Amino acid sequence: MTLFFINNDGGGFADTIEADDGATVGRLFEQRMPGRRPADFLIRVNRLPAAADQVLRDGDRVSFTPTKIEGAAA
Repeated sequence: MTLFFINNDGGGFADTIEADDGATVGRLFEQRMPGRRPADFLIRVNRLPAAADQVLRDGDRVSFTPTKIEGAAA
């Protein structure tokens, strides 16, 4: 299936990607953000907050936005 993926981490980018049918948000996060913690990101599907077990559908818009920015003062 085809997804529109927006990664707002660092410089950020957006691209159309392919994912397996039945892929979940959690699985996509593991593949695209290895070694990162989902708790450190606002994860949305079609502009709405998403759970890790949410099954993605063809044409979904998925975005990962960090909630903590390195180097930012507290």
